[in-house]
Amino acid sequence: MTRHPLPAALPQTDLTRHRRLREQGSLDRADLDAVLDAGFICHLGVIIDGRPLVVPTAYGRDADQLYVHGSVASRSLAADSPVCVTVTHVDGLVLARSVFEHGVNYRSAIIHGVPRRITEPEEKAEGLRRLTEHAAPGQWDYARRPSRKELAATTLLALSLEEASVKIRTGAPDDGEGPDAELGLWAGTLPLVSTWGAPEPAPLLPPDIATPEHVFGREGTRHG
Repeated sequence: MTRHPLPAALPQTDLTRHRRLREQGSLDRADLDAVLDAGFICHLGVIIDGRPLVVPTAYGRDADQLYVHGSVASRSLAADSPVCVTVTHVDGLVLARSVFEHGVNYRSAIIHGVPRRITEPEEKAEGLRRLTEHAAPGQWDYARRPSRKELAATTLLALSLEEASVKIRTGAPDDGEGPDAELGLWAGTLPLVSTWGAPEPAPLLPPDIATPEHVFGREGTRHG
């Protein structure tokens, strides 16, 4: 399959055009990449038997595709039908002087498209490598890799990043110059920061097996 590099700017389509809060929208592909790289869980929206279904699942990516995977029995991983994938990071609460002006600092991306089911073994293994390394860098080379039987039991979909929408909200409340500024109430932001905790060995792990560096090295580092 021939793939071409995606342009630096995101195209505007009927699905991706920013109709509300346009000032928070971005057409910069680098912003899309940053939102995707900051997480590893997405929400996959599909239509099953005429009803909407939104499923949380892990993802990975390369320069122009998003990969999602699951069991071959999963009805949510049906290819050849339109899907919507959403990734959202909450960076804090925006607490204004009035409840109406409250908000959230966030980064989000929505990707639209028709996914492609990957069946070729080498391409599937590469997609699973990217998915694994996206969540846990270093784990693909450390752990046992999937067997042929395990690969056959896994569905891997690739979704082009060509049609995507990005929105980002940062900063403080914007009611400092309005009438509510005279209320004498506190206003500001309450940041939300996630960090990785200390690795917890499996209950039956022999005590002489050390935690690998690529795992314990993430302790205390920021996620997202």
